[in-house]
Amino acid sequence: MLWTDCLNRLRQELSDNVFAMWIRPLVAEEVEDTLRLYAPNPYWTRYIQEHHIELIAILAEQLSEGRIRKVDILVDSRPGAILSPAEQPATTTAALNTVATPTRVKQVVHKDGGDSTSIPSTKHLNSKKRLLNPLFTFSLFVEGRSNQMAAETCRKVLTQLGASQHNPLFLYGPTGLGKTHLMQAVGNALLQAKPNARVMYMTAESFVQDFVSSLQKGKVEEFKKNCRSLDLLLVDDIHLLAGKEASLVEFFYTFNALLDESKQIILTSDRYPKELTELDPRLVSRFSWGLSVGVEPPDIETRIEILLKKAENSGVDLPRNCALFIAQQVVANVRELEGALNKVVAIARFKGSQIDLDVVRESLKDVLAIRARTISVENIQRVVSEYFRIPLKELIGPKRTRIYARPRQLAMGLARELTGDSFPEIGMAFGGRDHSTVMHACEKVQSLKNEDPIFNEDYKNLLRLLQS
Repeated sequence: MLWTDCLNRLRQELSDNVFAMWIRPLVAEEVEDTLRLYAPNPYWTRYIQEHHIELIAILAEQLSEGRIRKVDILVDSRPGAILSPAEQPATTTAALNTVATPTRVKQVVHKDGGDSTSIPSTKHLNSKKRLLNPLFTFSLFVEGRSNQMAAETCRKVLTQLGASQHNPLFLYGPTGLGKTHLMQAVGNALLQAKPNARVMYMTAESFVQDFVSSLQKGKVEEFKKNCRSLDLLLVDDIHLLAGKEASLVEFFYTFNALLDESKQIILTSDRYPKELTELDPRLVSRFSWGLSVGVEPPDIETRIEILLKKAENSGVDLPRNCALFIAQQVVANVRELEGALNKVVAIARFKGSQIDLDVVRESLKDVLAIRARTISVENIQRVVSEYFRIPLKELIGPKRTRIYARPRQLAMGLARELTGDSFPEIGMAFGGRDHSTVMHACEKVQSLKNEDPIFNEDYKNLLRLLQS
């Protein structure tokens, strides 16, 4: 069913809480060239219209191979019921000719070698394959110290496609930090500059599914031709190929074929290439031939800018002090940050009020409760003391020797970054130290992160431990 396919795609593109709260409850039916969505109330329809209708419209046209030309969102509190026109108090429509053309979304190769701007038939490729998201562009990507090198490298790839110094380009880091956004931004930019370019984006899982399907249908040669005649291959979560022996072999040969033709490959994973010990060593070795770039969790300044930009793009007035509060509480990844913002916006609109700190606190009360139980100054102190193998009493004690002072400063910097506690509150937790001591420690941490690679690596390792 078309809507089921749309849901599978939307589940991958949106945060879990947004999908569960706003998308999954929708009921859908197809009427000629229209996909009708039914929501419980007028407020719900407005939210879908303002935030998700454009993406749904693009997906509906692509997944229906052009059959669906528009998407309606109507009010209906009775799932599955069809309302008469007189009963429809709120209706919004997304006409597909008003949104981005499919050419800018996806370019695929059919078995005859020609290009097409529509989604391939499920006869050729698995219907669960993820398409390029038209919203994943460089202009909508918020850069900070944690992702700047990755973003600059992706832009450089566009100007030197297939160059050996960054082919393959391997982006690695924890989930939800923007690796997929950057990868697809390259694909979208290439298709905008060269509409006839042959670009394919898939997850490692969908590569396996497509390969197995081609084996079952006796279309392996067609599959090979499609994959090996590309200008740009984008594969997400490459570590998920582990244990898929036949698919690993096929990917190995596809990988080599594209490299031999100087065709660009971009891969993402949650780990550095040499840490993928469960994959074929020959493949892991080839991953290291090009350039590997890490994407780290965004610092607080970047998180604030992400929130402000997302709010601006959605036409939402988000005060900076509210963005600061959200950024202090949600630190794990960008998806959770967006989910928190969506919840704040939804609550504010439901209450009919402007966004302020009271609304933010009410919206994030569950997040605050969980955070209070998991990330505290005491927890940070314990993790840091275990990491450096020093007694906890020395970490918070009065000794100023370097072996204790440097981890203590690092712990104070992490406490400021992750808890949002004030300088005096952090100082009290570290043996009753003055707030100026904590301020100095935080400044020192920032400078050492830039000057000392070993210190910076320790900081990032601790950040991962505390956020896992």
